Amino acid sequence: MNAPTMAELASEGKKADILFFVGCAGSYDDRAIKITKAFVKILNKANVNFAILGAEETCCGDPAKRAGNEMLFQMQALMNIEVFNMYEVKKIVTASPHAFNTIKNEYPQLGGKYNVLHHTQFINELIQEGKLKISGDRFKGKRISFHDPCYLGRANNEYEAPRQLLKQLNATLVEADNTRSKATCCGAGGAQMFKEAEKGDREVFEKRTDEMLGAKPQIIATACEFCNTMLTDGVKMQNKEAEIEVLDIAEIIAKDL
Repeated sequence: MNAPTMAELASEGKKADILFFVGCAGSYDDRAIKITKAFVKILNKANVNFAILGAEETCCGDPAKRAGNEMLFQMQALMNIEVFNMYEVKKIVTASPHAFNTIKNEYPQLGGKYNVLHHTQFINELIQEGKLKISGDRFKGKRISFHDPCYLGRANNEYEAPRQLLKQLNATLVEADNTRSKATCCGAGGAQMFKEAEKGDREVFEKRTDEMLGAKPQIIATACEFCNTMLTDGVKMQNKEAEIEVLDIAEIIAKDL
């Protein structure tokens, strides 16, 4: 994976135009690392001048803030802001809607103001500017259903970028029950990813999986590592993993280059 760090570029007297903020899941979770690698493949294919922070990156602070630990959130955010400013970062792209929402909307209150894009928005830009071309062959005719992440959709009103990308694939986009602003949460938001679910008849991710499967997709497309984990678990619980793939949009696009 060809992903230079900001420190490496600085040692050579160079700067990156884009900071790819990888995030905790994209750095440490085995499944999410595949999404990170797919997005890096796209960046390299489009000859984007980007870099990552590597060991200098810390958690964006989203889980701490959602769990109610404002002090820890501010500590983590200020550490990142200090590093961003040290490298004179202006534009940040991330595959995590949680990091996207936090850095875009909550870092400014702490002095960190940047141009922040979700990876689906940035990939769309690359295609529209002619810097990235996809074949449209790999997924031609496939039934793909997209799950809207809470922090990309409801929190930031971005519903079109992921769908525009999927339409580029010559695939059949099938909408599940409860989409866009009415989309059911995957069950991982609000720091729920890191705790046991409250008592109830069924867990949230099971309900959302049922809704997604109701559209009879061959592929469930996600745009968040947490959503990917939850829906993958849901598909496995229903013994459908041999029939239905759960893939991040970056993985789908990378396969079609």
